[in-house]
Order: sequence, then C-alpha cells, then structure tokens
Amino acid sequence: MRYRLLGQTGLRVSELFLGAMILGGRGAGRVPPDECRRILDRYADAGGNVVDTASAYGESEDILGELLEGRRDRFVLATKYTLSRDGSDPNTAGNHRKNLTLSLENSLRRLRTDYIDLYWVHIWDRNTPVEETMRALDDAVRAGKILYVGISDAPAWVVSRANTLSEWRGWTPFAGLQVPYNLLKRDIERELLPMAEAFGMTVATWGPLASGVLSGKLTGPGGPEASTRIAPESLSAREHAAARAVQEVADEVGATPAQVAIAWTRTRSRAVHPILGPRSTEQLEDNLGALDVTLPDEAVRHLEAASEFTVGFPTDFIAKTSPVVFGEAFGKLDGR
Repeated sequence: MRYRLLGQTGLRVSELFLGAMILGGRGAGRVPPDECRRILDRYADAGGNVVDTASAYGESEDILGELLEGRRDRFVLATKYTLSRDGSDPNTAGNHRKNLTLSLENSLRRLRTDYIDLYWVHIWDRNTPVEETMRALDDAVRAGKILYVGISDAPAWVVSRANTLSEWRGWTPFAGLQVPYNLLKRDIERELLPMAEAFGMTVATWGPLASGVLSGKLTGPGGPEASTRIAPESLSAREHAAARAVQEVADEVGATPAQVAIAWTRTRSRAVHPILGPRSTEQLEDNLGALDVTLPDEAVRHLEAASEFTVGFPTDFIAKTSPVVFGEAFGKLDGR
C-alpha cells in the first residue's frame, strides 16, 4: 500500500479506503463482530489507514469506536452527517449549523474519540446556504473537533462555490469529494472529477463493483454463483456486456474480476481512492489484490467499449471544435 496526500493538505492517506457501512448492517447482511475486527486488522496489516463511516450507517460508529480502542490515532477516521436522526423533527437533518453541531457530538461519543480526522457533508442540502455550512465546519475545525472536511454526493457547481467562498474568507475548504464510480457509472467524468482535479481534491469513490455486478459472481465458468443475490434477468444488456468484459480481461491478465473492476477506477485519475466494502476477510484479501493489477491500454479500451458512455455537452463539443477554435497550432500545444 502506498500513500497520497489528502487534497491540498499534508495528511497521508492510503491508496484504498475501507468503507465501514457494512459493519453496521442489520439482519442477514450483518457482519459478525469478530469478522469486523478481522477485516479491520487485515486492512491495517496491508497498510490501509482510512476508515470511512457515517452517522446514518446503523451501528457502524459504535462498532468502530470499540474496534479502534487503543489504536485510534493510527487511523484516519472519517464519518459523515446530514441524514435525519429523527424523522419527526425537521432540524435533525440537513447541513445547517444545529444539525452539524449535534450530529458531530453524537459521532464523537459513539466513536469514543475527541476528534474526527475527516468530516464529510453526506449530501447536498438545497435548503441550507453553503456559506452557513462552510462557516460551521470551519468553526468545528478551529475548535479541534474535526481536522479536515469533505463533501459527498453534491453537484460540481456547489462544491466549486463552497471552496471558492472558503478561499476568499479564510475558511477550511473541502479537501475531499466522495462519489459513486465504476465501469457502469461514470457520470463523475463529466464535471465532478475534472472539478476535483482542478481544486486538487482527493476523490473517494464508492461502489467500484457496481453492487456486485462486476465482481465475477455472474460470469464464472459455472454460471452465476448460487450465493449471489443478483438476478441475472434484472440486468440490462449493457450491464451484462460490462460484466463479461471484466471477466475476459481478468482471464487475460491473471486477476479476479473484482480486482480488474477496482483497478479500472484507478486508471482515470491519481485523485481516485476506491472505497472497499468487503463482507469478509476473504473478500477484502481479494480486493487488496487490485493494487498489484496493471491494466494494459488495450484492456482498458476493451472494458470501456463494453459499457458505452459519453461525457456529453459541453466537453465533447469543446474537444470536437478545439482545432477550429484555436487553429492548426492547437495540435502542438502540450498544455499543463
């Protein structure tokens, strides 16, 4: 495992993040406490240091608080706020100062810590001015309760405005962006990923296996695995084509489909840090193997050809018209 800097900060974060949502699962999807500890231990042994959870992930914060006891400072602990804590009370949800303050105190208590390394805004709240959110986050940073801030699931223009306001006013800017990203869901390539790169932000990406569609459970030599909860008939032709392409590339490069799917997300940008969400140490071990997978250019083209995607206007239009707009010398410009 290697490390990169979190956004425009000096904080070192590992190439792969560990998603802790599954640790708080209920019912049939719940991971037993002993297995939770083994997953965290194996991730740490591999050099991983970022654990990502949220106030809305069931018992995840409570479980992490227990598992991190005695070694909390060795991890970059990330959690989120925004989602409702009480559906009958309108002020227990949103990105306003009151919910931020109370949610943060709850998370600190549940995680058994006096500070959060990376505090995420969980989702854009249309009803709270971004100025209020950024100032409230900055106040929490100045109070020492959080060290860095990030935002999840928000439009690029909102993040851009928030960080520009923070720059002008001397507030703490968003260092990280958390978004879904996989071979079947490439929307971030339109605006969010270029925006994050321009601001020097870290991009934590969830769902690299597309809810298991790209994990190989459907494309093994014996057909769909008996244990899979994915109904093949429920998938589109595009999803089936992508799953087959991942399996084909995996066979070619001597890796597993899950490793190929995760490795692909890292081919687009150095800013991307996939979030792993394993249910067992075996799955985690397999996922970690993605770090050793280098995809040839031909394999990347094969994967992307199987999952049609266009960035759309204005990016495609600008690229198409650039030679006309900027003249024949355009082709000789290397840029930054």
